Amino acid sequence: MLTTYNEPRVLLIGASGQVGGAWQALLPAAQIVAAPSRAQLDLCQRDGLADALARLIEQTEPNLIVNAAAYTAVDRAEQEPELAFAINAHAPGVIARVAGAARIGLIHYSTDYVFDGRGHEPFTETDSVAPLSVYGRSKLAGENEVQAASAAHWIFRTSWVFGVHGQNFLKTMLRLAQSKDELRVVNDQFGAPTPASLLARLPLLLWRGLAQTEQPGWGLYHLCPSGVTSWHGYACYAIEQARQKGWPIKVQPQAIYPVTSDEFVVQATRPHNSRLATNKLAQALGMALPSWQQGVDEVLAQLEAQA
Repeated sequence: MLTTYNEPRVLLIGASGQVGGAWQALLPAAQIVAAPSRAQLDLCQRDGLADALARLIEQTEPNLIVNAAAYTAVDRAEQEPELAFAINAHAPGVIARVAGAARIGLIHYSTDYVFDGRGHEPFTETDSVAPLSVYGRSKLAGENEVQAASAAHWIFRTSWVFGVHGQNFLKTMLRLAQSKDELRVVNDQFGAPTPASLLARLPLLLWRGLAQTEQPGWGLYHLCPSGVTSWHGYACYAIEQARQKGWPIKVQPQAIYPVTSDEFVVQATRPHNSRLATNKLAQALGMALPSWQQGVDEVLAQLEAQA
């Protein structure tokens, strides 16, 4: 059995990213016992990573490691496959092995990019994987490393992450909408925009509800909101909501044009179908997942409060 507590003592890897920022916003500072910087814990350090992480665990005594770090530059990964695999595959394997040796739970994040994006139905956790890009292959390799190294883990595949921290599609669209007369947004890729806050909040609920039992439900889950939209539908909704809140939106609704993926030249192929079935997670939590629109509304309110 793992040594567990009523509340997590988190060693947070990737604290500067969107998901890491969400964990920091969710938990009291005292419950994040360590949030090492890249300089303090270099995920590209193939030989020294395990020892550095083991020392950090000994010093801070966490009962849960959250690996929110990832190489997410999808197009650049095509030219930097070694770096993508180092961060997305090798490092998670090391983290999982160290966590397993210390009898500490591990949360790791993956992506819809492990699938080929065909069809129109949501992908389940047991569907065949066939990534289309270096990024997708590196994240799939990371899943495999974690699964092989440690039994006490949760892997959460997600899609279209956004939030108040860092750069993301939502922030880009809102910025352009305030300065451009027209926008052209892809309308043939479908998924669910996922707020980073949800990627912290729901795993924490799992920890609180299941980690104290003899069968804590470790394993692979899909985590994204309910509903589906395209990038175009996502942009139109967010921009209109911002307009109604009084943001200085310049672009008119009829000037947000739907276009096909072929109109944008990119290095890495994107999946057209990023729908993820979340029935397994909803059943484990005993609750329905919120809509993607609710997540957009919440982040807009947070951005407005910051401004």
